[in-house]
Amino acid sequence: MSTFKIALAQMPVLGGEPDANLHHAVEFITAAAQAGAAIVLLPEALDCGWCHDSALTEAGAIPDGDACQRLRDAAKTHRIHVCAGLIERAGDQLFNSAVLISPVGEILLHHRKLNELAMAHHLYACGDRLAVTHTPLGTIGLMICADGFAPGQVVSRSLGLMGAQIILSPCAWAVPPDHDNVKEHYGELWLDNYGPDAREFKMWIAATSNVGVISQGEWSGHKCIGCSLVMNPEGTPALRGPYGVDAAALLIVEVGLKSPPFRSDGCV
Repeated sequence: MSTFKIALAQMPVLGGEPDANLHHAVEFITAAAQAGAAIVLLPEALDCGWCHDSALTEAGAIPDGDACQRLRDAAKTHRIHVCAGLIERAGDQLFNSAVLISPVGEILLHHRKLNELAMAHHLYACGDRLAVTHTPLGTIGLMICADGFAPGQVVSRSLGLMGAQIILSPCAWAVPPDHDNVKEHYGELWLDNYGPDAREFKMWIAATSNVGVISQGEWSGHKCIGCSLVMNPEGTPALRGPYGVDAAALLIVEVGLKSPPFRSDGCV
């Protein structure tokens, strides 16, 4: 059994404030490294904010745009894997993307969201890739938020079939302004979608959501409320983050893998 720590950075994300958001992201990366984490997982669209029109002028390229480069530098400085959601500019298109960065600042995975909500189609093009990467920690796959409830759980199941032992998912989980968490406890959607796949493929699924208020788009005024989640290979929660628009937190979970897939020759 190999074990290591994953940190979930349940951080605030301010729509249209990429510099401030990246500053907070680097602070969380630093804290995760100091806590002994091998991976830090940050939210979806952490630079511009989900569905914020600032992406039209502020989004950068992957891997060399400003936002991605700042995260790569932080990963290299603190010798930690960094997984984060970024809005990506590729030619005349924008993608809701995520990257997994190695402790030496290299891009190991680059995912573009496949199951984007219809309200975001005016900004983001449809994703075009799905992959896993073999690392000394284990075999890792990426998805983003609503990818997790794509019909038939096609994204997470495909990653499981590709050998993923861990799926990392940057998210932006939001509720209406009048949501009552006592009457309607948040999170059943993710338990219902993650649990069976985690159990069937004996894999971990880790999802980090941001906190804060969505300030543009059809969901303007909705609240991102954290509730970050880690599902273990038995299909039950190993960690559940706090609920609330102000519930920023650095959450740590210890992950155990029975059969590390990585060999020095790069084979599985």
